Amino acid sequence: MPTSEQLVDEYFVENRNRVLEVAAFLDRLDRADVSGQSVLDFRLRAFAEALNILAGPAGSRLGRIQELLSDPTTEPRPSLDRKSARGAYDHWSREASA
Repeated sequence: MPTSEQLVDEYFVENRNRVLEVAAFLDRLDRADVSGQSVLDFRLRAFAEALNILAGPAGSRLGRIQELLSDPTTEPRPSLDRKSARGAYDHWSREASA
């Protein structure tokens, strides 16, 4: 099992770049959405909650974020509602609650 120092030495730069990519994405959203409408998008709501999980206390961050983004339903849908995946599940819609 590697030590925390070994993990930092091995993976810090790679993950530093990921954090910078997230910051750049959020900055682009801010510039593109002067009306503030993007905050209504469930994917951005899930993204913000995922960031809160990352910043919060240790313990199964990966599992909590996977549950947040995943579709918890078990019944198949009668038909597809979109051609491509959305990347997150809309836990906040009325349809998701039904």
